[in-house]
Amino acid sequence: MRLRFEGVIWYWRGPAPFHFVTVPPVESEMIHDVASIVTYGWGMIPASVTIGDTTVTTALWPKDGGYIVPIKKALQDREGLGVDDEVHLILDIDA
Repeated sequence: MRLRFEGVIWYWRGPAPFHFVTVPPVESEMIHDVASIVTYGWGMIPASVTIGDTTVTTALWPKDGGYIVPIKKALQDREGLGVDDEVHLILDIDA
């Protein structure tokens, strides 16, 4: 499954800081439809994310009935991204 959408990078300060983009509701529902097939536990969904010319592997996190995409430091550095930047994502999930 390949999804394309735009979102804003936001910061979560937990035990370790993370940056995320929230998956829009329509795309979250599409992911939910295949989640039981692709999850490796705790609702985590393995995926790859592409922003600009950079692709990294990651896992989507379930949150508030939808999903959020971690934006790894390597991706941020390669694409010059930071908090509040709006980005176009390509999300690939093997289903």
